[in-house]
Amino acid sequence: MSNGNDSQNEARNTELISFAIGDDQYGVDIMAVREIKGWSDITHLPSQPDFVRGVLNLRGAIVPIVDLRCRFGQGLTQATVLHIVIIVQIAEQLVGLLADRVLDIVSYGAVQVQKVPQTSINSQVEFLSGLVTVDNGMIALIDLPNLLSSQSSTEYSEAA
Repeated sequence: MSNGNDSQNEARNTELISFAIGDDQYGVDIMAVREIKGWSDITHLPSQPDFVRGVLNLRGAIVPIVDLRCRFGQGLTQATVLHIVIIVQIAEQLVGLLADRVLDIVSYGAVQVQKVPQTSINSQVEFLSGLVTVDNGMIALIDLPNLLSSQSSTEYSEAA
């Protein structure tokens, strides 16, 4: 019977793509990732939050590009050809996440995910769903739906 449980536990492992923003490691569920591409020219749109750098035409689909460094309150990314855009699917929408570089594919179990400590009211932890400890440090898991849902509340409060 224990053999059956072991295989069930293995089946529950989740894979994420880890990437860097400065010295920090972040990750997104690999099942949400549609592709990873190099930084390229984007079209800037007026009246967007600072962290929405513009849009990219991806084979006919208009994809907003979110600067994660800016979204996490660390200033704008000075994007170069060395930066990457991770195209993820959030509900029915494709979104590009601007990051410094891809690091690895990491497999982890639910028991390895720890809660993100709430250190202040205005901290950026609402964009994170947990922390995964790995050999070389910790990976902050990005809560993709919350990354966008907070955008509309931010826009609303700025407009009010």
